[in-house]
Amino acid sequence: MGVITRILGREADRWPLWLPVFMIIGIAVYFGLGVEPPLWLGITGLAVFGFGSYVMRRQHGWMLLLISLSVVSLRFSAVQWRAFQVDAPVLERKINYTTVQGKVLRVEQFPKKRRITLERVRIHRIGVHKTPHRIRISLQGEQIKIKPGDWISIRASLSPPPAPAAPGAFDFQRQSYFNKLGAVGFSLGKAHLLTKETPDRTLSIQTHIAKWRQAITEKILKFDNSVAGTIATALMTGDRSAIPENTMRKVRESGLAHLLAISGLHIGLVAGILFIGLRGLLVLIPYVALRFSIKKWAAAFAIPGALAYALISGASIPTLRAFLMITLVLLAVMLDRRGISMRMVAWAAAVVLVFQPESVLGPSFQMSFAAVVALIAVYEYVTTRKRTYQGRSRSFLRILLIYVGGVALTTLVAGLATAPFAIFHFNKFALYGLAANVIAVPVTALWIMPWAVISFLLMPLGGEAFGLVPMLWGVDVVLRVAQTVSAWPGAAITLPAMSTGAILAVSFGLLWLCLWRSPWRYFGSFGIAAGLLTLLIVRPPDILVDREAKLMAVRLLNGQYALTTLRSKKYTREVWLRRIGDSRPPVRLPRQNKNQFPSLKCDGQCCLYAGLPL
Repeated sequence: MGVITRILGREADRWPLWLPVFMIIGIAVYFGLGVEPPLWLGITGLAVFGFGSYVMRRQHGWMLLLISLSVVSLRFSAVQWRAFQVDAPVLERKINYTTVQGKVLRVEQFPKKRRITLERVRIHRIGVHKTPHRIRISLQGEQIKIKPGDWISIRASLSPPPAPAAPGAFDFQRQSYFNKLGAVGFSLGKAHLLTKETPDRTLSIQTHIAKWRQAITEKILKFDNSVAGTIATALMTGDRSAIPENTMRKVRESGLAHLLAISGLHIGLVAGILFIGLRGLLVLIPYVALRFSIKKWAAAFAIPGALAYALISGASIPTLRAFLMITLVLLAVMLDRRGISMRMVAWAAAVVLVFQPESVLGPSFQMSFAAVVALIAVYEYVTTRKRTYQGRSRSFLRILLIYVGGVALTTLVAGLATAPFAIFHFNKFALYGLAANVIAVPVTALWIMPWAVISFLLMPLGGEAFGLVPMLWGVDVVLRVAQTVSAWPGAAITLPAMSTGAILAVSFGLLWLCLWRSPWRYFGSFGIAAGLLTLLIVRPPDILVDREAKLMAVRLLNGQYALTTLRSKKYTREVWLRRIGDSRPPVRLPRQNKNQFPSLKCDGQCCLYAGLPL
């Protein structure tokens, strides 16, 4: 303990960086339990470890350990309170035909359908205390025009939110619980408008934002409803629902999916464009520029602009993280302090974890913070050696090469940091992402986003077309890059899903490597390597059975899977094959045939599978 205490003493300035890490541990412990724990558990742990840290206050090593365990206990109790706070009724069983009334909270436009989210719901023959607070319905066929704030009535088929398709797969039930979404379904006819959108003063902030978001989406798609228009919509409002699935597949396989997820790049660009734009205009007024700190004025102006963009684009976890960080950077400018630092990332993570602790289990939180932590760690390493490069000439060509090199380095670092999480959640790795990003990122940063900001500013005046036209030129370039790179052989590698233990080892190794500065930081590479090496020993399941026992799959001797049906349960089939890392098309399990194939015999208690000839 003495050696560890001395090392920790030398890195005292890095201790606060581990605060969100221990918060995450507390949250992970809660979600890792199979049952709801008693309320006294976390509070008791907080009291015991808190008192122990006071007793051991002179033993710095033990004190830090006990304080860390206190943070774990505190966050454990806090996430229990969060789960209690969002508790809402969930539909108990499937209802094939019923009448639903409610207020439209959100409208999503997909290529072939629309989807609405209703709140203040009433369901025929369901008591008020058993009625979900929110439900989501996919609209079938031709429908009336619906806007957020409208009250509608519709016939629908409803079901409880579905469980994960496989152990470790995306848990829509958990996501729905924290969003108070208690039922999903599809319409069985046209919706009927009961009351038009209510007066603005009675609408919630969330409904106001949804209205503005839909209005902007409709304006963009009315101007251009091509694939480029749907991409422009995603970049300006964060709504990717209208993008064709084939286009999204090419974007993912080329490693450009991050460009469509509103995150640090987009929020930073919007804030930077507003900051530079206002400062440039104020410089043209000598009286103002010479007497006032226009840099601080521009920073103050950029904060609400970035906030507006974050809200309009959906306020996802990466967006919130990016806004918090950009706000801290701009506040640092206003206070004449250094902006970018690892401590800033730690506080941004802590804020997100306080208000949305469940986000730690999702890919948005994990990939967003993994990329930022890795990039800042590399930035810190590079800046300590910047003196080597001082005094050299800065020609235009050199500046251009530095910029391209910076884009390549950023893409490489962010890609490597997020790759394990992409494999864990999506089972895909874009092999040529670096080549695609070297072209697409500068086009997005230097051309697409500036015109997007101009389009936003001109939209209230009806002049959004002036910004959209050149913006769509840049979007076309990005689409061509995605199409070209995704067509290269082996552009996207399908890998089996990593185990939970493996991704925990990678995560802790990455944090250990990036958060410390002493040479012992390199021990983190062992955790990363151990987690990645598990991919070599993953054994896929031999038999898979879905929750309703309507779909089964068996693994053949060549590793390919045979399924009982290839018609129904499409989503479940795709999840199974993706998680086992099999990109080959599945085959159908043959029916009983005594002369050619063995049979799959089932009775009321079990199924007996004898194997297939190859």
